[in-house]
Amino acid sequence: MSATQPDYDERVTMGAWEQLLAGSTDCTPTCQVRSLIGDSWQRCAHGGIDAIQGEAPMTGDRDHRDAVRQSSADLLAAAQRSFASLGSLLEGTGAMLVLADDEGVLVDAIGDKRTINDGRDIHLAIGGKWTEDVVGTNGIGTALFTGEPVFVHAAEHFCAGIKGWTCAGAPIRDPLDGRIVGVIDLSGRPGIFRPHNTALVAAAAREIEKALAEQQAEERARLLEAFIASAPHYRRSDGLMILDRRSRPVYCTNIPCEVAGRFPLRTCAAHVPSPADSTGFLDDVTRALPPDMSGCHLTPLKLDGSLRGAALVLPASRTRPRSGRADPVLEAAALIVGESPAVREAIEIATRVARSPDVPSLLVEGETGVGKELFARLAGSARPSDRYVAINCGGITRELIGSELFGHVAGAFTGASREGKPGVFELASGGVLALDEIGELPLDIQPFLLRVLEDRAVQRIGEARSRPVDVRLVASTNRDLRAEVEAGRFRRDLYYRVGAVALRVPPLRERADDALLLLEHFNASTAERTGRDRLEFAPEVLDALRAYDWPGNVRELKNLVERLHVLSGGVVRLTDLPADILQPEAAPTAVPLAAATAGARLEDAELAALKGALEAEHGNLTRVALRLGISRPTLYRKLDHYGIRRTFR
Repeated sequence: MSATQPDYDERVTMGAWEQLLAGSTDCTPTCQVRSLIGDSWQRCAHGGIDAIQGEAPMTGDRDHRDAVRQSSADLLAAAQRSFASLGSLLEGTGAMLVLADDEGVLVDAIGDKRTINDGRDIHLAIGGKWTEDVVGTNGIGTALFTGEPVFVHAAEHFCAGIKGWTCAGAPIRDPLDGRIVGVIDLSGRPGIFRPHNTALVAAAAREIEKALAEQQAEERARLLEAFIASAPHYRRSDGLMILDRRSRPVYCTNIPCEVAGRFPLRTCAAHVPSPADSTGFLDDVTRALPPDMSGCHLTPLKLDGSLRGAALVLPASRTRPRSGRADPVLEAAALIVGESPAVREAIEIATRVARSPDVPSLLVEGETGVGKELFARLAGSARPSDRYVAINCGGITRELIGSELFGHVAGAFTGASREGKPGVFELASGGVLALDEIGELPLDIQPFLLRVLEDRAVQRIGEARSRPVDVRLVASTNRDLRAEVEAGRFRRDLYYRVGAVALRVPPLRERADDALLLLEHFNASTAERTGRDRLEFAPEVLDALRAYDWPGNVRELKNLVERLHVLSGGVVRLTDLPADILQPEAAPTAVPLAAATAGARLEDAELAALKGALEAEHGNLTRVALRLGISRPTLYRKLDHYGIRRTFR
């Protein structure tokens, strides 16, 4: 047994592998190892993988490997930061970090020099192909197949020549469409295994995905700029769709849902054009367009001399959407639970903002936990893009808030990224930027925010060039911004800019009846998510919840329901509620009599209710359960608890 991996037994694992190779027809071999490994071994055995092979295959010659690396340029650039920070830490550890593309071909490797040298013996090096279908169970190939972070330790590998290694791999997904674009893997001799290796590579994969998202936002902005510079006859009423090199929409405005839903085009989504292949790329897109779009204007878009995408323009007369499609505004409004007049008024304001393309900003005011984000999403539900970028102004230091909002160029200040970084305005362009707790924004940053809102363009820190942005700003706050203006802590001109349209989300204590609607909503959603039955609430519990002030608002109610699903026995009684609800500190509002006398008299009241229902329904247990609002099994438990025979008359 390994001290670092208590669930792994080398002898048992090798024995299971040998039984599988010997042709065992039952599940015994694969039942002796983790299901992840057993399933992979079965795939390898059925796929005819040579279990005795000692290395992965190499792909082509040096020129071919250089071409593979070139096709992975975006992935390599996104991984550069993570590799640079981790690479220096791996020397002398016996570990190496490798990056593979979506075909399982290694495109980069760093780490301990001795381990890297040993890795060449099994082609764990640039150009080696590590998919399951060629080299069996391993961290890279199995992560590609499952789409999840995995570790494969020593004898768990399918091929004999690789059993002297341990590896942990995590897939890297394209932020735009979720497809797997690569794998990051930590490998070495078995002695480097630690339980947290998988978490390490998963975290590194998430960092690479963030870098890819930043790259895509930068390219999206540049493609839009390239189109504007090359399309003097474009009209704002025309439909416009910017496609990347894989025919995926990265910008969309005035395009019907049924048109946008046809992209990416299957016939050219896998084709990445070369810099000189603009004609072929456009021909592929043109051939793949459906007949009713054949008259669209298609323009190649180049960046730095290389083809990076295309612009598809639909004349205004052809962009009217067909009826019968789901309305995204109504769908977003339906997510807000509440029937009180104040909530309906707030929903109406947010809906009007969503349907008004000329409204640049909205101010959402309300206490912490009232659900301001739902109103922010509703206000942006009809935007050209579904991008929703949120940032908490109070959670970022004064030194970094400007860089987060506006971005920066390389070397703009001490600690700045060497590659530069887009700000949230660029990342949210085409969609919604939600600035949470805008009242916390430093005064010296506020004039720059005002300028961006007025000019609809942003300048990165350290750069003179303006970059156009198309953002609906939704600012939220739990402060009284007007009072902050009077106190000199918030600029008056910025207040009038962001607060031209404002709505207030009422606290839960002002809409007591909505608390019960929300209770049932969270009860149903939690039951569905966890696979449990819905909770049943005693009448006195409902009275107590209706009377409670809910200082944490909707968030507190949601957390309470999730807690009750874990701790209660199916029927929620007063004794299941937290002391804060039964004995609120403020307590100017009287707690219902049932709550105040819950202790000794609770069971007496419940027994009296049972007997009264049994008498009223003449012992018909089905009707008794309906009368009490509980299920028959619950009724049976209560009868047994109180010693009442089920043949009661």
